[in-house]
Amino acid sequence: METRFGKVGDRAGRIGVYWIVVILSVLIDQATKAAAREVLQNGPRVLIPGVINLVHVENTGAAFSFGEGAGVLFIGVAIVFIVLATGIVWKNPSLPFSLVVPLGLVAGGGMGNMIDRILGGSVTDFISTAFMDFPVFNVADICVTVGIVLCAIGFWIWDSRSEDTDLDGRGNV
Repeated sequence: METRFGKVGDRAGRIGVYWIVVILSVLIDQATKAAAREVLQNGPRVLIPGVINLVHVENTGAAFSFGEGAGVLFIGVAIVFIVLATGIVWKNPSLPFSLVVPLGLVAGGGMGNMIDRILGGSVTDFISTAFMDFPVFNVADICVTVGIVLCAIGFWIWDSRSEDTDLDGRGNV
C-alpha cells in the first residue's frame, strides 16, 4: 500500500529500514567523535568561518549540560526510548517510512551518546556555532533533534489522516 508519505511495507521492511538508520547514525556519530578527539587535540579549528567551529568538549550531562553527572539515568532513558521506538516500528503495520526513519534517527542518536557514556563516562561534543552563543553539540544530538522534529510532524499528519479515515472507514470526511 502506498501513502502520501511513503510506502508501507511489511514488518521486516520497516524494521530493516529502522535498523539501517539506527546503525548508520551510530557509525557516523562515533566516527566523527573519534575524528574530533584526534584532530582537536591541539585546540579548536574553524570549519566554516563565522559559522561553525570545531572544539573538543566532554559533556557529563545531557543537552545543554543539563543533568551533570546523571549519566546512568541518561543511559536508562536511551535504552527505554530505543525499546519503545523499536516496538512502535514493529507493532504498527500502517506506520509509513516517513516515521520509521525519524524514529531510527532518534534511537541512533540516543545510542551514539549512550555508547560514549558507557565507554568513557561522558559524551564527546565538538560542533560549535560561531555566529551565536549555543552549547557545543555532536552528530548524535543532530540526529535526535531532527528525528524528534520529523516525528512530531509525521505523527501529527499520520494521526490526522487516521482520524479522517476513521470517520467513515474509507478516508472520506
